[in-house]
Amino acid sequence: MSVARANSIIPSSIIIVGGGASGVVLAAHLLKSVNPDLRVTLIEKRPHFGQGIAYSTLLSAHVLNVSAAGMSAYADDPLNFWRWLQGQGLISQEQTPQTPFYAPRSVYARYLKELLDELEAREKETGRLRLIREESLSISPTSSGVEVTLANGTSVVAHLAVLATGHDEQPGAGQGHAIRMGTEADTALDPDASVLVLGTGLSMVDAFLSLEQRGHRGEIVAVSRRGLLPSPHRKGAPIKLDVADIPLGTQLSYFVGWFRDLIRENQKAGIDWRDVVDGLRPFNQKIWQNWPSSAKRRFVEHTKAWWDIHRHRLAPEVHARVTEAVKSGRIRPVAGRVVGIAADDGFAVEIQSRHTQALETLQVARIYDCTGIARDISTTSNSVVRSLVDRGLARPDPLRLGLDVTAKCEIIAGDGTASAKILAVGPLTRGTFFEIDAIPDIRVQSARLSKQLLG
Repeated sequence: MSVARANSIIPSSIIIVGGGASGVVLAAHLLKSVNPDLRVTLIEKRPHFGQGIAYSTLLSAHVLNVSAAGMSAYADDPLNFWRWLQGQGLISQEQTPQTPFYAPRSVYARYLKELLDELEAREKETGRLRLIREESLSISPTSSGVEVTLANGTSVVAHLAVLATGHDEQPGAGQGHAIRMGTEADTALDPDASVLVLGTGLSMVDAFLSLEQRGHRGEIVAVSRRGLLPSPHRKGAPIKLDVADIPLGTQLSYFVGWFRDLIRENQKAGIDWRDVVDGLRPFNQKIWQNWPSSAKRRFVEHTKAWWDIHRHRLAPEVHARVTEAVKSGRIRPVAGRVVGIAADDGFAVEIQSRHTQALETLQVARIYDCTGIARDISTTSNSVVRSLVDRGLARPDPLRLGLDVTAKCEIIAGDGTASAKILAVGPLTRGTFFEIDAIPDIRVQSARLSKQLLG
């Protein structure tokens, strides 16, 4: 599909809408520029920058799903977070990055806060960084750039704006009576009550750990189409692959067959499947972008659940807790789908088994939405994104995983025009980059975008 492109501009003022992890990482990369005229404005509606949904938790059991050696905010300084942890006394000076360490997510939030504090102090006299704690409502192109309207009635102008709003905080459309863990609706609960969790991935694990911390004792029924639980990390080393080794642009069935054969060959040589999956990681975005649209759709509908449990893994100690909870009956994974919900002193939920088609009715006190990716970005609860789509300034990508953007992160409008003034990074760009939820991918994207914008 060809995309018309508006005239490019070289900006000296940039607004980042969203001051969570993606926004802070992008700001840090932009401010590596020595341009004295650069102005970066970071806008965040939450009280604290650098947290978002993922890193706002205070629960020590909520640890990073990537070892600390892979969580630096800087693409060109991969051990920045590791050294920070050593400086904080959280890991010893003798410990090497080859030894996995899964830090609490609250610690990572502190790392991002201190990183931003240092940038703010450094740029205090230059005025190159401005932080605004307010909700953004809309972005409008102007003759010379963009104007971002804020909830307090004021607005901010710049040459361009970058959306870095991350994950949607509200349940996805069609989730009925479900709520998100940790929101205002997540009130006190009878510790012996049964609860239903929609989803069996990493977000479900977070919900289980949160409930356990609260002293919850009731059964947790976790339902997804396949009922698959995430796998654990193990110490290893990714295999070496070259782009020439990978069949790009094929149909999904051929690619899956090739990948299964690759795993079998390496397992015969004593290599763990995790090292094969991790060896493919540097090429995941290229693989996705070279697939025909039919392969992308089939992957999302049929293969993604299998990929997720192998690709997005748990810290070993967390996996052990989940495994024990399943064995003891605290967590009951169910492969199936919800076919009906009746609200009456809790919820009567009817679930149809994937394998037997049998129906089961559960009586639960609460339903948590842990389904992860929203399937239709046009139904998002984010005011800025919804406003852009409603006005035709942006459109969902063909699979409706996020906003439609070019390979240069430019937002594509409803008429197919790519904007040089409104761009996006992070999870909003899933449709183009697919694997763009984790810091190791976001920092690379931020580094490339910074170089693209500032040269």
